[in-house]
Amino acid sequence: MIEIKNLKKVYNGITVVDVPHLQIRKGESVGLVGNNGAGKTTLFRMILDLIRPENGEILSNGTVMAGHEDWKTYTASYLDEGFLIDYLTPEEYLYFIGGLHQQSRAQVDEALAGLSSFFNDEILNRGKYIRDLSKGNQCKVGVASCLLQNPQLLMLDEPFANIDPSTQFRLKNMLKEVNRKQGITTIVSSHDLNHITDVCERILLMEKGIIIKDIATSSSTLNELEAYFGVGQTATAVKFDDEEND
Repeated sequence: MIEIKNLKKVYNGITVVDVPHLQIRKGESVGLVGNNGAGKTTLFRMILDLIRPENGEILSNGTVMAGHEDWKTYTASYLDEGFLIDYLTPEEYLYFIGGLHQQSRAQVDEALAGLSSFFNDEILNRGKYIRDLSKGNQCKVGVASCLLQNPQLLMLDEPFANIDPSTQFRLKNMLKEVNRKQGITTIVSSHDLNHITDVCERILLMEKGIIIKDIATSSSTLNELEAYFGVGQTATAVKFDDEEND
């Protein structure tokens, strides 16, 4: 589904992303973890052709994404509130997104009815503009807009960060359901190791722009990640390298 080749991004002489090769297969659920400044959001923005790399290319379904439009018809993403049109109400925005994908207001209403527990009666029919919602509720609108699009590829950056525990639980179940039942390829970035290992079958550990570990999620993955982030990273990175060479 997604293939990255020799991708590099440099800011002010500092390499912030350096990914020689990465392949994400159709239907995979992939989590991206790393400390602040690891390059996760920059990588997301390059995949979405929002910023251009110094070198390399990204392909979606075998086609180079940069400068092309076809991949946008089957890709949905929410990285932050900047993706929203904040002077609209949630209803106006969601009808707008549905209309872009040839959905009638009735079809949008039907889809939103299925998200009522996710919204927790805090989003619709409140007479508020998106800009007046909390960051958590803005995130809910962004995620809902993605699901409305019935995408083949779904990308979310830190979707658990500002939402309450009940909504986090619901979001995890939603992500697992769209991946397993609908075959949607999901790429999710998160600082929450518990959530990301629960949702994703594959974890990419990123540090200083480099993917230093590609882990198939298992019962030991959470402990492995906690060991990396909880102790001296240099020593743990060496341990990971030794394991790779065994």
